This record gives sequence, structure tokens and C-alpha cells, in this order.
Amino acid sequence: MIRTVNLQKLFATEEVETTALNGINLEIKDGEFVAIMGPSGCGKSTLLNIIGLLDSPTGGEYHFWDKEVGHMSERQRAQLRKGAIGFVFQSFNLIDELTVYENVELPLLYLKVPVSERKEKVEKVLERMNIMHRRNHFPQQLSGGQQQRVAIARAVVAAPKLILADEPTGNLDSTNGEEVMKLLQELNDAGTTLIMVTHSPYDAGFAHRIINLFDGRVVTENIKEQFHV
Repeated sequence: MIRTVNLQKLFATEEVETTALNGINLEIKDGEFVAIMGPSGCGKSTLLNIIGLLDSPTGGEYHFWDKEVGHMSERQRAQLRKGAIGFVFQSFNLIDELTVYENVELPLLYLKVPVSERKEKVEKVLERMNIMHRRNHFPQQLSGGQQQRVAIARAVVAAPKLILADEPTGNLDSTNGEEVMKLLQELNDAGTTLIMVTHSPYDAGFAHRIINLFDGRVVTENIKEQFHV
């Protein structure tokens, strides 16, 4: 599904140039669950943003489904993202003025899905995430764990083949964090490819493979057998 070749990302100002990614070579197969770990500032979120087509590299290649996409225009990247990639963030990124139902429905509006089909898809995913009883509530009326369930529902409602999660349990207590990880694992078991940035060794233990970054480079990879899940 994903292949990067000598991926580079530089951030430059008038005074200084910072190398965020320095020669990243990765292959991620359809259906894998991959965790990306490393200290703060090592390039994890930058890599996730490039994989998610939110940003473009300054050098190297990024192939998504055997198509070189790293150097597409912003408009082309946005078009490719729609329906293909779902995002889950540490800060939930829900829209306060919209209800739970409306937040989850949003990706389907962008995809111009017909009203009756939208209703069926949203209700199905709300049931799956055990949040249907909160459909008419607003985000600020929910607990952190419930907000992250809504965020995951929004990420998967359009049935993307790839979900990118950036510290998905970072704002949750251990009980809610574990529930969110089990939800993500269920989605992966159902066939969704999942790439997650995390600082948590426990969360990383849910993945098939752990990629460790340091100073913008891949330094080690570990396979699931070495971990507890």
C-alpha cells in the first residue's frame, strides 16, 4: 500500500534549516497495523502528515498504491485523501458547534453521499462505536473517551482503507485508552490498514510492527512477537 524511497523533509526559515526526515525507506502492506515511536522532535508526526497527504516531502519518493503521490499539488492530494484515508488525533478535533451525528456525517457530505445512504452509514458506525445514545449531544457534553469514539467513528464512516492515528490515547486515562486501542485493533482485524504514532509502549504492543525513529531516520524495527499483545 505504502512505499517511501529516501524520503526527506526540510523546514527552512531565513535563519535556520531543520531536517525533520532524513532518508526514510518504508514499506507498509495492505492490512498491517504499524506503530511509529521515538522521542519528541524525531519526525514522527511529520512522517504521518506526509503519508496522510497533508504535506509533501522535499526529497525522495512516496508511492501510495504504486502511484507516486509525494509531489502532487495540494489540490490533487486533497482529492486523493477523500474517502481513502481517515485521521484520528490526540485532541479529537471535533467541531464544537456540531452534534455527534453531524460530526460523524461530515466526511460523507464532502463525498456527496445521498441523504438516505448517509443516515444508514452514520447510524451503523455510531452503533459500532457504542455512541448512538449520544448522537444528539455536542462534543463538550461528552467525556474524553466518548469524544475519541466519535472521532474514530468520523474517521471510519467513509470506509477508508487507511487510518492514521496520532497519539490517539494521549488525552485519555488508562481505561478509556485501552478501550480506544481495542476499537482500533478491531478495525484492523476487519481489514483496515492502521498507522499510529505513539509514545506508549503499551499502545504500540497492539501493532504488528514497531518502527523507531531518531533524528529523522529509521533506527530499528520490531515485530509483534516481542511484545505483550
